[in-house]
Amino acid sequence: MRQVNFVIIFVMCLALVLFGIENTEPSVIRLVEGVQIQAPLSIELILAMGIGAVLAWVFSVWTGLQGLMDARQSQEVLEQKDETIQELEQDIERYKVELQEQRRLLPAADPVVTKAEVEVS
Repeated sequence: MRQVNFVIIFVMCLALVLFGIENTEPSVIRLVEGVQIQAPLSIELILAMGIGAVLAWVFSVWTGLQGLMDARQSQEVLEQKDETIQELEQDIERYKVELQEQRRLLPAADPVVTKAEVEVS
């Protein structure tokens, strides 16, 4: 994947250089009424691409931060669920012990007679 990225960047830079060589005549950029800048078209293009690259990087960092915050929230939810699961498992163990104690305290009952044993008798 890195090789593909390198090829894409190399081709873009090569195209930018070739465009710059062919377009050296000055052109005018009007930012605000009364404010204008005159520079070669290739320089203006390089600046525009640079500004676009910086904006893309800022957007990428912002998206990464949002993903990090989402991951942190998901981790907190998972930790809360793990705590709940542990509490429920402790409750189950406690209930098992209580049930065993109650069975031990109950008087011994007569063995259950099955239907097959009744028919044989």
